[in-house]
Amino acid sequence: MSTENIILGVGSRVKHPAFGDGVVVKIHVAVYDVVFIQYGLKSVGKNYDKWEIIEAVEGGTEADFSQAENALIKILKHWSDITQLIPLGGKWEGGTMILKPRDESLKSKEIPIETFFHKIVMTRDRLRVMEQRINAHKGLSPEDKVSLQQYITRIYGSLTTFNVLFDSRDHQFRGDSSS
Repeated sequence: MSTENIILGVGSRVKHPAFGDGVVVKIHVAVYDVVFIQYGLKSVGKNYDKWEIIEAVEGGTEADFSQAENALIKILKHWSDITQLIPLGGKWEGGTMILKPRDESLKSKEIPIETFFHKIVMTRDRLRVMEQRINAHKGLSPEDKVSLQQYITRIYGSLTTFNVLFDSRDHQFRGDSSS
């Protein structure tokens, strides 16, 4: 999107060459206050033309707290690998996973189910970020994107064993139902 003559509103999403992805949270006479995922709040001149405008939003000059919070949540969910809080199934809370080797002379390993579950959720969320990055990648052909997407879907299918740990079916893994 061209940056000429565009006045960004609060909630506009941008990509700065040095600071990365950000969202406009306040507008001043000559600058925008932008919160960048990795660098926090920075002021950027309104006439700056080296960034990419991902999504321009029309609107007022200042966000209230909930508008700023919603804009930040939206951009963080879209561009980062920050995990959403997913509840563990109630019957597993406080439980322990025991890995017992066949050789009885070796010691068993106990892992709190919450720890194991958190790692499963992080794996799922990072796969989702990978999907987004594959789909947005400009150097991949559509055929390459489909091939990589199918591979990720098969990975999800391999992880369906762990669905028993999730409190809600909406959070569970789904693989390719045709295989």
